Amino acid sequence: MRLRDLPSVDELVRTKDDPLAVDAARLVLARARAEIQAGADPGDLERRLREELSTARTARLRRALNATGVVVHTNLGRAPLAEAALDRVREVGRGYSNLEYDLSAGTRGSRQDHVAGILRRLTGAEAALVVNNNAAAVLLALAALAEGREVLVSRGELIEIGDGFRIPDVLARSGARLVEVGTTNRTRAADYEQAIGPETALLLRVHQSNFRLVGFTELPSVADLAKVAQRHELPLVDDLGSGALAQVEDEPSVRESLDAGADLVCFSGDKLLGGPQAGIVVGSAELVERLRRHPLQRAVRADKLTLAALEGTLALYLEPERALREIPVLRMALENGELVRTRAERLAELVGGEVEETVGRIGGGALPLAELTSFACAIEEELAAPLRAGEPPVVGVVRDGRLLLDCRTLSDAEVDEVAAAVTVARG
Repeated sequence: MRLRDLPSVDELVRTKDDPLAVDAARLVLARARAEIQAGADPGDLERRLREELSTARTARLRRALNATGVVVHTNLGRAPLAEAALDRVREVGRGYSNLEYDLSAGTRGSRQDHVAGILRRLTGAEAALVVNNNAAAVLLALAALAEGREVLVSRGELIEIGDGFRIPDVLARSGARLVEVGTTNRTRAADYEQAIGPETALLLRVHQSNFRLVGFTELPSVADLAKVAQRHELPLVDDLGSGALAQVEDEPSVRESLDAGADLVCFSGDKLLGGPQAGIVVGSAELVERLRRHPLQRAVRADKLTLAALEGTLALYLEPERALREIPVLRMALENGELVRTRAERLAELVGGEVEETVGRIGGGALPLAELTSFACAIEEELAAPLRAGEPPVVGVVRDGRLLLDCRTLSDAEVDEVAAAVTVARG
């Protein structure tokens, strides 16, 4: 085909009664011109127009089946929500709500009131605040409590986690000044004590999240740091990162940190908590109120759907056994390996694969050394791409020439979906 043979936009869309057709035709023709100039044949333009129109209406954010064995998979959306949380989102999102309206007084209310009470009950904190993610929670705490002043942090806790989130950068953006104490591998409470000066605003402890130092190492406990902070009448802020409310391996819990003397604890809603993306701050009522009144709070506050999902998730923790059963992250992280093996065997039987023992991970920056006994169904490596392109997409792990579909991160119902997807991918 030559450039002069290309149809006009009007000719290409003549039979298409579609409001998106003109823009789609222009895009198809622009690509066709570039291909002709490069010496390639653009092929059937009408078919390409149909495909472009279909793509334009296809949702980009899609549900996927996680067969990687990584429970809190950041690239796959972290924590799947419990049905109770989804019910709250549907109920609140389908109409109006009392987001910032006090129904008893008939006056303006605060969106923070909806989850503050249950967070206080679950953690033992005096007060609580919710923003849109944990990076925002840390940023807000530093801006409200330490702008223009010094924050003491151990060199061994100057971490970088997902997508370039660096503690020193957050400190700089907050307006606080970083003071490093100790060494990379060994920091003691005395190092903080010696670094405190007239410009010191607070002590910041940062959970090491997705890495661990091993060997000749030392870090002070929360209790030890709290004693230093109290002697100098300074607040201790503990950034837990994941922030578990239930016992998962040796991941520190929010209540433990507060009981040890932390004045504020910051943690995520969508990691081991098993809820929506959110940053949660709990602790001293006076300090939380300073965060709430800071101008930055409005810029990072959580929306009504996040608060609804968080409230629905937190309510499950009031009944611990129900939380372990119904919050997907907890179920997957704590499930007995033999139950995982049973799912892998059923999937292998359905698709003609082989069961292989694997190692699952918590993911999401939590418990990087923890290994979860898991089992996968191993199938042909060449199915990896077509399974990702399917509906719903299935994401597994390619290893040693085979595609492993790890069943720790699949539910019983999802095993059937994966089996159907494999059948389609094989053609």
